[in-house]
Formats: sequence, structure tokens, C-alpha cells
Amino acid sequence: MDESANHREQPSLLPATERGTRVALIFALVAERLSAYYEHGQWLTEGQGASLASEWLARTKRNLPLGERKHLSALSDQLARQIGGTLSREAGLYTAHEMMESLDPNHQSDLGLSLMTECERLLNSSTEG
Repeated sequence: MDESANHREQPSLLPATERGTRVALIFALVAERLSAYYEHGQWLTEGQGASLASEWLARTKRNLPLGERKHLSALSDQLARQIGGTLSREAGLYTAHEMMESLDPNHQSDLGLSLMTECERLLNSSTEG
């Protein structure tokens, strides 16, 4: 009865904690930015990122101050451009799709978990400095 092995240390993609909300928001924005880049060949602007952050927070019944939304949006832009600089269009479309699917807490994805961990690392490094 090792049911816990299936759920080992998997971060919830829509966590209730303040910190978890920030990590999940970065993740969601990276997914949106990669989708836009690989589907339309353009990166989202700072304003578009901030708008998406507000929409995502509203959908999840959460709120963050404007300055923090902008900061998290900038972090998501940084990570999305790093990823975008390393993947082919086909691999990028797959990654963006997998990230979008991973926003559903019922969707299990090693890629999604790996990128969520990277979002957490990025948030940690931005608050340490």
C-alpha cells in the first residue's frame, strides 16, 4: 500500500501559500509566454505579462500588489527567454503545451514538475539578492 510513492513531494500547481502562489504564477506566465512565442513568434510585453498575472490571480481568487506582479512577470520573462533560446519550435510548442496542461493539478508531468522546480529556484535566487 505505497500510495504515497505516486504523490511524493509533488508541488501543487495551485498552492494556497503565499510563496506557492508566487511560484505557480511564474510557472503560469512562463507557459503563456512560451505559447505566445512559439505560436506567434513574439514575446509578450511587460504590460501583457502584468495583465496575464492579474487575470490568473483573479481566476485563482488571489491577489498580489502591482510591484510584485511586475517582478514575478519579469522573472517569468527571463525564464521563458532562457527556455526559448534552447528549444526548437516543435520542442517549444510541446513544452508550452505540457506546462499549460500541468496547470491542472490532476495532470501528472515530469516536465511540469521540473519546470515548477526551476520557477521556485528562480524565485529563491531573486529574493536572496
